[in-house]
Amino acid sequence: MEEKIRQRLESMRGMLQADGGDLEVVSIEGTLVKLKLKGACHGCPHASMTVKQGIERTLRAEIDPAIVVESV
Repeated sequence: MEEKIRQRLESMRGMLQADGGDLEVVSIEGTLVKLKLKGACHGCPHASMTVKQGIERTLRAEIDPAIVVESV
């Protein structure tokens, strides 16, 4: 499952990079994914929405509904 998560996150990086941001995978422990937002995404007022409504929702829908994404 970790490889599927990493592949899907890699494909999502393009949308963040288009807005001047990026993400870094800090760790994946089972269904807990810890990410660090970088660039324009770091500190953005919409960052929590990006993580929960964008990244987490996509991973849950496509890989496993138990996935939880945290920004660190």
